[in-house]
Amino acid sequence: MKTFRTHIVKLSFLMLFAFIFKGLAQEKEAVELPEYSKYKDLGTKTWINTYGNIRISKRLFWDAQTHLRLEETEATPFFGQVAQVYNRHAIGYIHSKYFNVRLGGVLRLNFNTDEASTDRNLVPEWRIWHQYQFAQSLASMMIYHRIRIEHRWTQSFVENSEYIFRNRWRYMFRMKIPLNNHKLKPKTFYVAPEAELIMQSGKAVVASPMEDLRLTTTLGYILTPRLTVAAGAMYSQGQDLKNGGYYKQSWAMRFHVYYSPDFRKVKNKLPEIHLTD
Repeated sequence: MKTFRTHIVKLSFLMLFAFIFKGLAQEKEAVELPEYSKYKDLGTKTWINTYGNIRISKRLFWDAQTHLRLEETEATPFFGQVAQVYNRHAIGYIHSKYFNVRLGGVLRLNFNTDEASTDRNLVPEWRIWHQYQFAQSLASMMIYHRIRIEHRWTQSFVENSEYIFRNRWRYMFRMKIPLNNHKLKPKTFYVAPEAELIMQSGKAVVASPMEDLRLTTTLGYILTPRLTVAAGAMYSQGQDLKNGGYYKQSWAMRFHVYYSPDFRKVKNKLPEIHLTD
């Protein structure tokens, strides 16, 4: 009987250790980094964006942005399928011609672009964002420094999955250089190189703090003081959230419309400010 009990105890310990080692192995497998960084296949995207800065009062304006983002399929590069639809809005405050701040919310609709997936096709993503933009003139060009902080709640396409909270820390450096005039004014073409680094933090971010690095060059045309159109190309790369040893990368074509209506009486208007970036 004693021998039997001894065997039972040994078997219990063996089973316990087996479960522990299995759990550790699974956990290690889930976050195990590759020996060297690995890049995923290059993807292609198309972004169609509108940016509205609508004056409310002498110092306040409404930032109204809508973005349609398309993503490749196996058959169609760049335009294959809808990936995200953005509604980003904020109330902004104009401190001076060279500094403004904004605070608002985002509803992003994420579409499941995995053609082999049987999970949900659409999930919402919620964000609160605030932005601090500095502008400075240098000769005939404008230089912008933009700091944007986002608090986001994301969910996977798996049914009844929990929301994950993360913070995004974004810094963008941008230039607007007139090409056919000595300054940025109507009937002027301009080129706008920019670089943006997007970092992230949160419990789900273990070894993947660099979410995205975006390098963009845009060619724009100022139609009127209230309307500008632009188009350009962007290369981006960033760490995969689940495993920071893997990097995603893509090329994106970007098309922009900037509009800034102002319905106030002329006597209440401030001089031109640098908002449309």
